[in-house]
Amino acid sequence: MSILKTEGLKKYYGSKENITKALDGVDISIEKGEFVAIIGASGSGKSTLLNMIGGLDIPTSGKISIGNRNVENMKPDELTVFRRKNIGFIFQNYNLIPVLNVIENITLPVELDGKEPEKHYIDEIIRLLGLKEKIYKMPAQLSGGQQQRVAIARALASKPKIILADEPTGNLDSDTSEEVINLLVKTSKNYHQTIVMITHDPHIAAKAERVIKIRDGKVIS
Repeated sequence: MSILKTEGLKKYYGSKENITKALDGVDISIEKGEFVAIIGASGSGKSTLLNMIGGLDIPTSGKISIGNRNVENMKPDELTVFRRKNIGFIFQNYNLIPVLNVIENITLPVELDGKEPEKHYIDEIIRLLGLKEKIYKMPAQLSGGQQQRVAIARALASKPKIILADEPTGNLDSDTSEEVINLLVKTSKNYHQTIVMITHDPHIAAKAERVIKIRDGKVIS
C-alpha cells in the first residue's frame, strides 16, 4: 500500500523566456515502512521534491498524496495541522530549540498537537537512540551526532506517517554519519517507519532499501 505518491509533480520558476524547471513531472510511489533514499547532485531537484512532499512549498502542478489525503491544495492552516500530525522532519542543521533540554525537544511536537506524550514509547525511543543519560542536557552541551539523535527521536515521537530526512548526515564526520544512518535503518525496521531521505552521497544512499535517482528535475532511475 502506497503511503506517499506524487503524480506529474512540477515546480517551475521564472517566466516563459527564462524558466527554471526545478521539478519536471515527477512520479514516485513509496510503500508504508519503506526506507527510500533520493539521490542527486546539487541542483538536481531533490531538495525541491522533499519540500513539496513536506508541504513546505507549493507545486506548480501535479498531485501529492500522503495516506489517503491530497495535500497540494490544502489551505495554509489546514496544511500546518496536517504536517504536524503526519510528517516528521530531520534536518541537516538539527533545528533543535536551544532553550529546551533533550526530553523537551523530543516531546515538543506531541505537546504542540495538544496530546500527552506516551511515556513508554518515548522511553523506548530514547533507549534505542542511546540518549538515556542526556535527557536533561541542553542542545549546546551535545555533539553534532548526539543532536542529530535527538532530532531523530523528535521526528519519531508523534508517530508520523512519514519521516523526511534532509541530508541528515551533511554536518557530521564520516564515523558519526555511519552511526546516524545505521540508527535510521534501525528505527525504520523497529517501528515499520516510512523514511524518505535525500542525500548526495552514494554510500549513505546505499543504506536505504531503495534508491531513487533524480537529475534536472526528473527521476532517471
